[in-house]
Amino acid sequence: MHLFVPVLFALLSALSNALAVVLQRQEALAVPSSTGFRPGLILDLLRRPLWLAGIVAVIAAGVCQALALNTGPLTIVQPLFVLELPLALIVASILMRRHLPAMGWVAVGFVVVGLGVALGAAAPTGNRTQVPMDRWLPVLVVGAGAIVVLSGVALRRPEGRARAALLGTATAISYALTAALMKSATHILADHGAAAFFTAWQTYAFAVTGGTALFLLENALQAGPLVASQPAITLGDATLSLVLGITLYEETVRSGWWLAPQILGLALIAVGAVTLARIPLTRSLVAAEETADPSSRQAGQTLP
Repeated sequence: MHLFVPVLFALLSALSNALAVVLQRQEALAVPSSTGFRPGLILDLLRRPLWLAGIVAVIAAGVCQALALNTGPLTIVQPLFVLELPLALIVASILMRRHLPAMGWVAVGFVVVGLGVALGAAAPTGNRTQVPMDRWLPVLVVGAGAIVVLSGVALRRPEGRARAALLGTATAISYALTAALMKSATHILADHGAAAFFTAWQTYAFAVTGGTALFLLENALQAGPLVASQPAITLGDATLSLVLGITLYEETVRSGWWLAPQILGLALIAVGAVTLARIPLTRSLVAAEETADPSSRQAGQTLP
């Protein structure tokens, strides 16, 4: 029962994020794109009501995520976010009044079963509340460096799968760092009050990484097909958060022969995630390059 609260809030956060992904994905494709990062992208999106509704969903997801991280281990909370992809497609099928095909439901089952097998075999434990600075520094330096390198390489690639995957991976790193920092900040708030929370460096650090994640996400969504960006975001966030939970917060998972079902679970998740990202429903969410030639895209038209 002590895991009920963090699991509940993690699932609510995943659902809110799924709704945000669907709304923001459609709106991101409706504004002008560019070959590089465009600061004006956010300004264009701010004029679109559905994108703002997506932001409300993002805020709700953030609140639920903070409550989950405050009450449970990082190694349990963040892996649950692999459910964001199947939830996003289920939400999309409802909003677009389209049916998720049988193969889609099979893939959802793969993700759910895989997650249950992996977490059941890993049995994460531990809930350290604070991390010393000598542990934070290498993690933040390496994480920031990886984000810069991935983004730089992505900018040198044309729009398509490679660019979307690179930006999706950079987004995943930003999300994982945000979760780790948020966990520390929420415990500061709970243990020492608002004054300590607003003077803690972790508070402003997770605000920066969270903003970076949002910016990278919007560019990843425009860069290429969902099959390239979303699995990278979902699986990357869960995997890196598991590593951060173990290295930063001293959370533990079972090893030895338990690694076999853990790997099996991860394989099921990967197969399910890739399958979901390839089903026909995602054609309504993929980048415009898959439905339009360059000239029609520039004119804002889509081929039939």
